Amino acid sequence: MPELHDPTEIFLEALIAGDKPRLLAGFAGEPAVDDPLGGHVRGPADFERYCRERHAWLAERAPRVETLRVTRGGGRTVFESLLHLSLPEPGVALPVAVVGDQAPGGRVRAIRVYHSLWPLFGAHRVRPPLLPRDPALVVRDVVDEYQRALAAGDVETITGAFESTGYFREPAGGDYVYRGREKVHEFMAHLLGSGGIGLEHCTVTDDGVACAIEFNAVKFGPHRLEPQAGVAVYERGSTGRLHAARVYDDVNVEALAG
Repeated sequence: MPELHDPTEIFLEALIAGDKPRLLAGFAGEPAVDDPLGGHVRGPADFERYCRERHAWLAERAPRVETLRVTRGGGRTVFESLLHLSLPEPGVALPVAVVGDQAPGGRVRAIRVYHSLWPLFGAHRVRPPLLPRDPALVVRDVVDEYQRALAAGDVETITGAFESTGYFREPAGGDYVYRGREKVHEFMAHLLGSGGIGLEHCTVTDDGVACAIEFNAVKFGPHRLEPQAGVAVYERGSTGRLHAARVYDDVNVEALAG
């Protein structure tokens, strides 16, 4: 197979390998990374620290990257994967999304990593916004239908947005996957029992099949949230309905739902 050069797609593998030169070569200017564990990383010295710490942490956990999907459009690449880790408890398959802002020459201007901390530490952490809301963004077809229903807490419309065999996956992954409309309806009825979820859309990356939305979560039912960053990928099926909805954030929904 040909060597993979896309900086967004190889980011996790290069971190695992501790290949700092390859990581640095992927940036058009000074490195810029936002990571749930590594924080806000800017400039060569900070990037050196980040690479060293993340590589050491990963090396202790026998990591393996399983690619799920790559979505490109609007000047971005969104790489979805499961990061398999060996922990003291049974192994974890952590859903991770890496978003790269494309730059000329096949490089990136910035990398944003999204995943929940719950599977790693059994706790959530508020993650401040990484991007501002963009009021000019347009979301279309079934993805727009889903977003409007989510904001309104409309469980029936959300359920109907999925194919009969479609699924919704929570950020923790693992057992937190709801397949088929009956399971989706059951989960959404619980999740949205106190009202809709308010999201500020920051970027939209749509390749015609999948649509990835970077967002700030700002409202949950009657609760105003401290704005929290995340990304969700909505994959359309052959019917035009949703085959899948996969969310990558660390919002503590169980504390607010019901």
